[in-house]
Formats: sequence, C-alpha cells, structure tokens
Amino acid sequence: MVNIIFLGTSNAISDEKHENTHMVVVGEQRIVLIDCPNSPIVRFQKARVDLTRLSDLVLTHFHPDHVAGVAQLLMDMWLMGRRQPLNIHGLSHTLDRVEKMMGLYGWSDWPDFFPVAFQRLPEQVLVPVIESEEFRILAVPVKHFVPTIGLRMEFASSKKTLAYSCDTEPCAQMTQLAGGADILVHESTGAQPGHSSAAQAGQAARQAEVGSLYLIHYPTGQFANRDLLAEARAQFAGPVTLAEDYMQLNFD
Repeated sequence: MVNIIFLGTSNAISDEKHENTHMVVVGEQRIVLIDCPNSPIVRFQKARVDLTRLSDLVLTHFHPDHVAGVAQLLMDMWLMGRRQPLNIHGLSHTLDRVEKMMGLYGWSDWPDFFPVAFQRLPEQVLVPVIESEEFRILAVPVKHFVPTIGLRMEFASSKKTLAYSCDTEPCAQMTQLAGGADILVHESTGAQPGHSSAAQAGQAARQAEVGSLYLIHYPTGQFANRDLLAEARAQFAGPVTLAEDYMQLNFD
C-alpha cells in the first residue's frame, strides 16, 4: 500500500489552515518527504506517519517555502535519537546551498549525528530519483526562478502515475512530466513569471491528457480571492480538486 499525503497546500504565504506546500509518499518500505518548509514533526503526527521511518527527502528547489525547515528537521531527528541514514535528493544548485546552510549551524560538530547522503541529480528529463519495489520517482526540470524539478511518480501495484509540477510557469517540459498521468498535481499561484494560474494548470492537464487534476500551492487566507476550480474547469474537462492539508491519495 502506498499513500500520498498533502502536508501543506499553500503557496509561499501560508495561513492557519494551510501550511506551505509539501507532501509525503508513504510506502511499506520507504517514506519520502517532498520539500520541507518547516519541521514536519507535528504534521507527521497528525497524519499518523512514523517520522522514524523517513528514508528520503526530495528537495525540488532552493526557495525558503520549500527548504527552510531542513535544518530544524535534521536537528530534531538527531535529538530524537535517530541513527539510521537519510538520503537527500535534489539538483546540485539546491543541495550545494543546503550543505552551506547546514554548515552555518555547525552540524559537523553535532556528536553522533546520523549519516546524511546527498544525492545530486543531473538537470535532465526523466532522471531516476528513487527506485523501489513499490514505486519509482523521476525528475524533470521545469521553469521557475531557480533550477527546479517537477516529479513523476509511478506506482507498481496500481500501475498508476502521479505527476507533480512543483513551482513552474507553463513550459514544454510539463507534457514530458505529466503525459498520460492518472493524476496531475499542479501549482496555481497565479499567472506570473515562474508560476502558473489555475487556468494554466487546466491547460497543462488538457495538453498532457491526464486523468484528473489537483490544484496546489495556491493563495490562501486574505489572498484567496479567485475561484480556482472554475478557472481550471474552463480549460480541462476532467475532474478537478482543490488539494487541502492532510488530504490523502491511495495507490494500492
């Protein structure tokens, strides 16, 4: 059994009901956290996910609303007694900066710190990130302000596929990332450089011929002033859902 749980669904400015966008892939063999805007301990507890089983962290790009919690997460797991290794995956642009950030905290001097393996990904299309018996995750560069990857996840048991755009403006790579996917999880910050609107997410879903569309990374709180579902549905005839914090998708 593999589940994806949205631990946060807001864009960069979160509110009391929506944390910044990040999610976790929960399998029997591996648990993969995708981005880490804040230390997710409470989110893991509320979602009933065992943090001690976290095996991998995938960082899509180096912006605060996606990586600001990495140092806190690593420190907290160390203080909780973690000893097993953790794999951190991302582009060199991202991981070089994460290592520098950790260096400012002097993590090399933390006694008995658990092993961390930085897995640097080439900036190429459909690069393997994680391969397991239950699922595989592939990366595709998308178009944002800094080097950024979207993710394609293929689930062995259900034979289903999910694509996650991450932060991106419309680009040709989205069709390679999401082509024929059962589910496309697409950002909907708004029509601006480096980002996409809900209507553009709908266009991407239509062009990639996906089964259904989930909108994520959208304005919340005082900035939530548009009918995102209507905008997306005007461009895409399939099912459209607004992702919410703690929503789960099952891939049995």
